[in-house]
Amino acid sequence: MTVGAACGIIYEYLLAHYSGRILGSIDVAIFGIIGIMVASMGLGAFFARTIKNPFTGFAWLEALISALGGLSILLMSGAMSYAFVLPAQLEQSFGLDPSIAVEGGAVYGMRQLVNLFPYLLGALLGFLIGMEIPFIARIREIVYSKHLTNNAGTVYGMDYIGGGIGALIWIFICLKQPIIITAAATALLNLLLGAIFCIAFRKKISFVFPLILIKSIIAIILVSIFINGTGWVNAMNNALYKDNVVYSNNTRFQNLVITERKVGGLSSSILNLYINGRLQFSTADEKIYHSFLTVPALLASARQDNVLMIGGGDGLALRDVLRFEPQRVTLVDIDPAMINLFRGSDENAEAWLNSRVTVLNENSLSDPRVQIVNRDAFIHVEGLVQSGVVFDVIIVDLPDPSHPDLNKLYSAYFYRQLYNLLSGDGAISIQSTSPYHSKKAFLSIGLTVKEAGFDVDQYHSNIPSFGEWGWTIGTKQGQTAKVRISSVPADKFTNDFLSKEMTLSSFVFSKDFFKNIDDIEVNRLTVPVLYNYHSSSWIKQQGVYHTDAE
Repeated sequence: MTVGAACGIIYEYLLAHYSGRILGSIDVAIFGIIGIMVASMGLGAFFARTIKNPFTGFAWLEALISALGGLSILLMSGAMSYAFVLPAQLEQSFGLDPSIAVEGGAVYGMRQLVNLFPYLLGALLGFLIGMEIPFIARIREIVYSKHLTNNAGTVYGMDYIGGGIGALIWIFICLKQPIIITAAATALLNLLLGAIFCIAFRKKISFVFPLILIKSIIAIILVSIFINGTGWVNAMNNALYKDNVVYSNNTRFQNLVITERKVGGLSSSILNLYINGRLQFSTADEKIYHSFLTVPALLASARQDNVLMIGGGDGLALRDVLRFEPQRVTLVDIDPAMINLFRGSDENAEAWLNSRVTVLNENSLSDPRVQIVNRDAFIHVEGLVQSGVVFDVIIVDLPDPSHPDLNKLYSAYFYRQLYNLLSGDGAISIQSTSPYHSKKAFLSIGLTVKEAGFDVDQYHSNIPSFGEWGWTIGTKQGQTAKVRISSVPADKFTNDFLSKEMTLSSFVFSKDFFKNIDDIEVNRLTVPVLYNYHSSSWIKQQGVYHTDAE
């Protein structure tokens, strides 16, 4: 019961964890999967009463659980990949113009079904897991040939203990491994449990020889998944990208993918970085994004000697910061695999790619002036505040707040900590998502930074790969960042892309852009409004709409 319960809790976590990755709605996926599995376990417990022979039932049950649990990640990944690859296949088959997207009708319906598929898997797996306790309780009484007074308490007690052990294994072991490896290893343990049970009670089990054959086939499949599964999942995930995937890695913290597009007439190919399926930069226009992120804050600050960067593990914003000749830069990025990749030292990346990324970021991550800290920025910033250190410029280059864990790094509490780290005549700039696609989220970031005590300006520009994009800039004392920048001589704008006129024009919005700002809420740790703003707005922008034609 203890082993079975440990495997069961790991199945719950891995289905919830992976569903959150592929569906995007993290909270809904995690809590939905776990809730459905728990409810299905109750249904499975009721159904177990209809099986007359608990020995046969339990033996076959472990085979089914191991097969479904071990294949679950492959099934979800394959279904999601095919749902998005099919439109491209249809476009090619019918010779459609690339401007015509095959996303409505049956294709849209199929994608909706694929989004429900993880919940269906969770329901089936939960139903099977729920049958274990009734079977074991009945088996114990048959083995001891009497009614056991504390039978239910003993079985449930071991079940709860096993669940706790499984949770610890998930936290300290499974999270450090590729998720497909976790699925296969857990399923093999389930299969081993069933095999030991079959050996011990083979005389009480019906159809034992077909069962042994099926278990042997399942074992072969699971071993194959354990050995090759990571490559299979990567291949299915890579099918989602239109360009050629030249690097893919599921790190402990995120999925990193680099694609390459070769375009005639260009001296070099275009590289795109994706984190968890979301575009982070394209070499075609990354200088626009990184120039707007770094240059205004650096020019608005009285000094640029000591700089703090939150995120930016690709080294591109760091490259632009180093051009201002700071004495010291502290870069905090949670994922060491990201740093290794863009430092050109990833053994899994091809030599040409390692060379290309270091040329792109001008080898900024290996600069002796740079201190790299691989730690959760939320925790590390609290430590910096306690140490009393002060920075002239702070650059926050984080992904959009599309995950609850990221939402805390956009909270008033976190910005207040950064306020304590910034010098009185310094400046801070923050990546602030799209003011067009996610206007409420953009405005909320500005209000949240203001709530932390900063004098705030917001600005925007068009980036072809992203569309309209925005940033937030803040100062602590004296003039606002916009006023400071307006007084900077034009010859100080030495960046390859930005001019003084272009920078100042980015602070101009349409006359009604801030019209409903009083309806926007500040993002706090206790109420993650920003995460909700961001999630709902991008769903609307990427959704399918139907209108009644006259």
